[in-house]
Amino acid sequence: MQNKKRFWIGVASRDHVLNAVQGGFAQLCHGKHAPLRKMSTGDWIIYYSPKVNFRESAPHQKFTAIGKIIDEDVYQVNIGNNFVPYRRNIDFIPSIETPIKPLISKLSFIKSAKHWGYPFRYGHIEISEKDFNLIAEKMVNKKGD
Repeated sequence: MQNKKRFWIGVASRDHVLNAVQGGFAQLCHGKHAPLRKMSTGDWIIYYSPKVNFRESAPHQKFTAIGKIIDEDVYQVNIGNNFVPYRRNIDFIPSIETPIKPLISKLSFIKSAKHWGYPFRYGHIEISEKDFNLIAEKMVNKKGD
């Protein structure tokens, strides 16, 4: 049975997103299993990066990558220092980093312009297709399919 396509935002620093794009994977919430299991083949994910580097505080506040979940595999990778995060395979598409601030008033999952960062605190959120398309259009100059 084919599930309805869903749309997600993952939150990670820009340096971590660039590693994910290069490796063709999604990793969320410091390598947790649960957020990855919520997604299905054919779903779309957009990464939002609140800061440039994980270990630094320089703000970035941009959507940094967009991709499609390509299979049902959730797997672990030992990357050293006793860190074995869960990942999923993603087909990232070419995109341009897009600032969030011009979109804040247009995104339905942001309920307060003053506290616009609040929805991102969980590290992984489901968004509407309309919100996804609004962001994707800015990132790839067309709507996601």
